[in-house]
Amino acid sequence: MLSNIAKKNLTVFKQQTLLKPATAALRFNSTDAEELIDIALPETSFEGYLLENTPELNFQTTKGNLLQMYKDMIIVRRMEMACDALYKAKKIRGFCHLSVGQEAIAVGMEYAISKKDTIITSYRCHGFTYMRGASVQAVLAELMGRRTGVSFGKGGSMHLYAPNFFGGNGIVGAQVPLGAGLAFAHKYKSEEACSFSLYGDGASNQGQVFESFNMAKLWNLPSVFICENNKYGMGTAASRSSAMTEYFKRGQYIPGLKVNGMDILATYQATKFARDWAVSGNGPLVVEFETYRYGGHSMSDPGTTYRTRDEVQHMRSKNDPIAGLKMKLLELGVATEEEIKSYDKAARKYVDEQVELADAAPAPEAKLSILFEDVYIPGTETPTLRGRIPEDTWDFKKGGFANRA
Repeated sequence: MLSNIAKKNLTVFKQQTLLKPATAALRFNSTDAEELIDIALPETSFEGYLLENTPELNFQTTKGNLLQMYKDMIIVRRMEMACDALYKAKKIRGFCHLSVGQEAIAVGMEYAISKKDTIITSYRCHGFTYMRGASVQAVLAELMGRRTGVSFGKGGSMHLYAPNFFGGNGIVGAQVPLGAGLAFAHKYKSEEACSFSLYGDGASNQGQVFESFNMAKLWNLPSVFICENNKYGMGTAASRSSAMTEYFKRGQYIPGLKVNGMDILATYQATKFARDWAVSGNGPLVVEFETYRYGGHSMSDPGTTYRTRDEVQHMRSKNDPIAGLKMKLLELGVATEEEIKSYDKAARKYVDEQVELADAAPAPEAKLSILFEDVYIPGTETPTLRGRIPEDTWDFKKGGFANRA
């Protein structure tokens, strides 16, 4: 059931005027935007398990889609870089996990699914929140604990939400059974939609992940389980923590698909395939996106004690998802070098403006009543909610403390 905080956020999102401002900087007319472009992916893009077919390597998409994918990826990266700077300036406190290097997944997925589909992920969630409808300002304000944040300054980096995006979850692997529950809801309500549950290679050995696989297969749920394999669970290499690192085969009795998660077009095509599979009544699917994070596990991790700088630099120079799409745009004649530079400049300007707005936003008021917000969906409250002591018991009908004058 949609929580009170999620319902209130829907109103906040509607009131924000800069949800997808990147489109304003695209310099082509509507006819150009609908122009179809032929895409040919490398044969190494996909590997199947218990599948008769894998996603088509050759497909068509529009010029507008390709350009907007590029713009969204650079906005997500700029947003993450802003988070890095704000954390170092001590304006963001606590936990903060960045996804620099992994942008192709959040962006590529969004272009392949519908708004009715649901997504739930772990704590590397900033990009997903933006792609599901939040502005950069609302994301950054949340990270800085401001009232205009997507969770009203109460959640922080690991607890971001947007329409049909159910977080941002801090407990390792705990989002996977919740994702199975979302899939159950889609099936129960006969919706043409599916759920996407994302988790990392570090969470792949959690028992609740395998319990979710079992239930999803038993009940034939429209559930896509996605392992974002970025090679390291915190500071431990996948090969040192997992006896079997072919995560797309971990479903055993569930078909799987391995995808080059550094290629946004492969990610897009694989997600379309996975969605079609799930909503067509085929049951669950396990997907592995092979990706890489450039930074450490979190802002407190320099990311250099368990891997070499040469390894990171090699991934940046040879496999970067943004640079890869840029080369494709130039190769296909979709955009010129100058146009791409203008998109980069527009993204930088937009994110800088959003940082200023977020930084200027007020913090939540220092009043106890805020503690009792967003506990129940309006209309389902109990008469009172107990506080720390009897004098702190909250009366929902009164809108104040029950035992105070």
